[in-house]
Amino acid sequence: MPIPEDVTGEEIDKDVRQELQSLPKGLAEDVAKNLVMVARLIDEDPEGAYGYSKVALRLASRVAAVREAAGFAAYATQKYSEALAEFRAARRMTGNVELWPVMADCERGLGRPEKALDMAGAPEVHKLDKAGQVEMRLVAAGARRDMGQLDAAIVTLQSPELASNSVQPWTARLRYAYADALLAAGREDEAREWFAKAVESDKDGSTDASDRLAELDGVEFVDAFADEDDEDDEDDEGDGEAAENVVEEVEEAGVVEDEDGEDVEEGDLKD
Repeated sequence: MPIPEDVTGEEIDKDVRQELQSLPKGLAEDVAKNLVMVARLIDEDPEGAYGYSKVALRLASRVAAVREAAGFAAYATQKYSEALAEFRAARRMTGNVELWPVMADCERGLGRPEKALDMAGAPEVHKLDKAGQVEMRLVAAGARRDMGQLDAAIVTLQSPELASNSVQPWTARLRYAYADALLAAGREDEAREWFAKAVESDKDGSTDASDRLAELDGVEFVDAFADEDDEDDEDDEGDGEAAENVVEEVEEAGVVEDEDGEDVEEGDLKD
């Protein structure tokens, strides 16, 4: 796959670059460039990112960072079985547990929420940092909802992190998930309160909490451009109707055109 000229491979994280030092220099550069493309495209063009991840995987399947990148690219395209396999491979290579929550979410994607809940209660969770533990809580709550256990999902999300007034990288998503669960359970007033709190903490627009809040408040957004197009269409229709009326009036008056294009009365035409 083509690599843009502005991509050098130096853009990758220094830890990943260090991993790639085990490869020949030219190969390491090629792998690095493909990993940069995965990171660049994964949000806007997941399929494109997936394509670059497959190239990197073909070039360096024994590098943990490559397996991890391939896992996230597959995850972004909802290829959960493939993603889980790549995450497991990366974990075997590194021995760390950072990927545990996303692995559990792959189990959800594969229709196995019970397995995700088992992972949420595993010893590995205690080895996660705070961000990882919050992510695991989100996955567990999602698994509860998959199983139709809305009340249990709400309880799962109730935590010191949710109650805290400090804003952390995970705060907006945690509050959003809680609001969404409350709404699903029919607790609309509480849901509105927590969507509002999610908006307050969502500085980078990582959720659509503002839209959900507006929806609950009955606010409708009007597309001004769409209105202009509708008005133009109405004008065109009006012009067409006016033209048709003129033709009808002319026909009723008995006016037609002779061969030279001049208007004459029907009675003046000769055989």
